[in-house]
Amino acid sequence: MKVRVGYGFGVRSSLNDESLGAVVDTLEELHFDSLWFSERISGESPDPIVAMAYAAGRTKKLKFGMSVLVLPGRNPVVLAKELATLDRLSNGRLLPAFGLGVADPMEQQAFGVERTQRAARFDEALKVVRACWTDDVIDHEGAYFQYEGLRVFPKPKQSPPDVWLGGIAPSELRRVGRLADGWLPSFVVPDDISRGREVIEQVAAQHDRAIDDEHYGVLIPYSMQPVPEKLLAGFAKRRPDLADPAIVVPVGFEALAKQVDAFVRAGASKFVVIPIVEPLDARAWDAHLREAAPVLLSLQN
Repeated sequence: MKVRVGYGFGVRSSLNDESLGAVVDTLEELHFDSLWFSERISGESPDPIVAMAYAAGRTKKLKFGMSVLVLPGRNPVVLAKELATLDRLSNGRLLPAFGLGVADPMEQQAFGVERTQRAARFDEALKVVRACWTDDVIDHEGAYFQYEGLRVFPKPKQSPPDVWLGGIAPSELRRVGRLADGWLPSFVVPDDISRGREVIEQVAAQHDRAIDDEHYGVLIPYSMQPVPEKLLAGFAKRRPDLADPAIVVPVGFEALAKQVDAFVRAGASKFVVIPIVEPLDARAWDAHLREAAPVLLSLQN
């Protein structure tokens, strides 16, 4: 398996001004594989599509994705054209990852989709996006979207881009098996990957599909100092099944590298690492990434 390591910016990221450019330049210079932007309307993080376009214009090799972009509530045809255009302009460096959105009343209000409708809208919207990327003429009659003789161009440089989904709940694993090209869960331990792969591969086979062995990844939050109690409480709420929720957040680069190695042995090979407390400014980011690179990039093969 080709192990690759990229960097992600969380929903509280303050990289929403010109300082982002310096960080992107450093990631490219150090040869990290990719960068990923999170979406939260009420968060400080930049809009993923705009940020990816900005990053693409500054780089030649760095890939970029969204972790994740909320699909329910968006016009899937317009989104498909936006992402296809971005993939072409970047020479095929787009890594699309979609989600249903967080269970937060403010976010649900912003996207205009009732919580009970999110899953059904997601499934249908993703079908439309894929059709726009692959079909010259789109005819679609669904519960939420209807199109007849629709033509959407240009097509993406990739034919088509692989779609990544996350989640570890049973329904989310089944959705990955039915619809995704790759799996990128977060707040997980190695055993989650082993068990999740079994479910995904079983469901994929039931739908005459297969997920490439290279398309199993993990989004790993990490810290450079002991994790604050407030955040630990949030992790415990998110993973009440774990005796010690702190194990999902390695502390220090060496611990992070060991965590990556454990995930590789469990069957994952693509990684997005996210500092839960970001460096304060572009200069601090530069120093942080230069310290991380020798440790993390030594894991790539």
